[in-house]
This record gives sequence, C-alpha cells and structure tokens, in this order.
Amino acid sequence: MRKVVIHGPGSYDKLRIEEHPDPVPGPGEVLVDVDHAGVNYADCIVRMGLYESAKKYVGWPITPGFEVSGRVSALGAGAGDLELGAPVFGVTRFGGYATKVVMPRHQVFGLPKGFSPAEAAGFPAVYMTAYYALCELVRLRPGMNVLVHSAAGGVGGALLQIAKIEGCRVVGVVGASHKVDAARALGADAVIDKSRDNLWKTAERLAPEGYDVVLDANGVETLGESYRHLASAGRLVIYGFHTMMPRKGGKPDWIKLALDFVRTPRFSPLALTNDNKSVLAFNLSYLFHKSELLREGMERLVGWIEQGRIKAPPVTMFPLDRVADAHRAIESGTTVGKLVLAV
Repeated sequence: MRKVVIHGPGSYDKLRIEEHPDPVPGPGEVLVDVDHAGVNYADCIVRMGLYESAKKYVGWPITPGFEVSGRVSALGAGAGDLELGAPVFGVTRFGGYATKVVMPRHQVFGLPKGFSPAEAAGFPAVYMTAYYALCELVRLRPGMNVLVHSAAGGVGGALLQIAKIEGCRVVGVVGASHKVDAARALGADAVIDKSRDNLWKTAERLAPEGYDVVLDANGVETLGESYRHLASAGRLVIYGFHTMMPRKGGKPDWIKLALDFVRTPRFSPLALTNDNKSVLAFNLSYLFHKSELLREGMERLVGWIEQGRIKAPPVTMFPLDRVADAHRAIESGTTVGKLVLAV
C-alpha cells in the first residue's frame, strides 16, 4: 500500500509518500480500499506538530487524514454484516491519506445515495463536527439567530445547512467576495463579506439583540467580539484557532503564536454567570470512543442527505502525489467547500 507519512514536524516537504505492508483488519474492523480522502485544516496542524491528540494517540511518524471513501476489501471477525466490494465511507482518527485503511466497524457507513465517492470522502469529519456543535452542545430551536464564521468552508457549510434544517435564521461570514455565493447556496439568510463589509457593524444590524449561537474557529481575531455579540443566554462554540496559523510557508510563526496566545480571551466563570452567556469548545478527535454518538449522528446526517436536505459540498480534487499542494491551498484561506485527495 502507499500512504503519506510525516516523520517529524515541519512544512510541506515533510509529506512523504511511502510504500508499506498492507494492513490486516482485526476483530470488529474493516479494511477499506481507499478511493478518496478528505483534506482538513486539522491535517496541516498535525503536520506542524501542533495537534495535541495526534501526539497523544499516535506520535511520529504519522499519516494524517480523518475521512475516506472506498470499497470494503476485507472484514475482521464480528464485522461480517458488510459485503466485500461494497462502496463505503468513514471517519478515522488519523491514517486516511493512504490506499488502504483499517477502521472499526462502527466508523464505516454505506455510501449515501446521491453522493459521489469524492463527495462522500469530504463529508463525515466536517459534518460530524457541525452535528456535534449544533445538535449535542447546543439545543437549537426554530427562529434562533446563528452566526457562522468561515461559512464557505467545509465545517462552515455544514453548520449553515444543519442550522437551516433546524429552522434557524443563519448569518454566514466569509473572508472574500468569491465565497459569498457559496455560502448563500448552502442556506445562509445573509452573508457578511469581511473584505468589503464592516463585520461587527453589519452583524449588529442583522441581529440587533445579539446572536443565540456563534460558531467560531478563527481564534483570537474574532473570539472576543463573537462573545460580545451573543444575546442573553447565547452560546459561543469554539472548534479551532485558524487565525493563529500561517497562510503560507507551512510553518508556524512562533512569535505570532506566542502573541496570539497572550491576546486570546480568558472567560471568567463569574463574568459568564453575570453576562448570562456560555462558552463551549471541543475537538472531534477526542470523541471517537463515543461510538453511539457517532452512529446516531451519522444516521441522522445520512437521513438528511437522502431526504435532499443536505447538499454535497463543492469539491476540489488533488491527486495523492500533490498532497503538498492541497495543504498549501487549504492553508491559504482562499478555498471554497472541500478539498479531496484522489488516492
């Protein structure tokens, strides 16, 4: 089998394609011949050596990748309810940038009707992130005002669609004009283009009483104002810190990281109580032991796909040999939708 291997932290030159023995599924596991692998910003953080769960669960060397699509190649004992050759997709805690991947049975699902293999490979990690944020941490109610940062990206687009399914009024924030139409197509009732609009004045105009939910993966650039623009009983959900990371070069700027760390808001329990607001945060890679949550979430998401309520994100494809280009592209902040490796 071929796979991308990172032997130590660094830039794009650390992404090496190597030959390795084929893996063998153990009890309760499924071997998938991979057609496509989703690319996520978290994969870049793994490559830089800054992803804590990668250090905890794998260490060096590591193969990045949280989501794949392909066909069932072999089954371990107890995983025989799938047929060999069946088209599937799944979510994996690292290891997805490979021609073959072994996954626990509960992390593998039949290919959704209406989704191509490439679209399915870009689906599970971002939609489970959005699902956990909105359907587990937050109890959405019809009519809520929801603000989604990075609304034209993978997770952002998923957040827009799920919030609309739940009957919310959704405002998307994008960083460039070419992303506005993509956010609207995914359900945003209004889109704030930061390259042309004053973000927070426009946000206030669109929701004068504040937002019931704000979803923010930017980090220090917006966290303080995101919190300030919550309505009473509002919730700020944090799932990333993208503005602390480089947009080119592939290596962290340690001085900027240190300054941004110092500038990152600290939320006092006393202030939270008095403000009647909540701050919630999570990392999906620490939730793989919650198999029932994963099963329930994916069943609901696939059901929404088959009902036509969730659209496939727009996909930009890179061959596996151009994995470094895929990382450059996603770090640039200019992409729309999902990036996928053709394995």
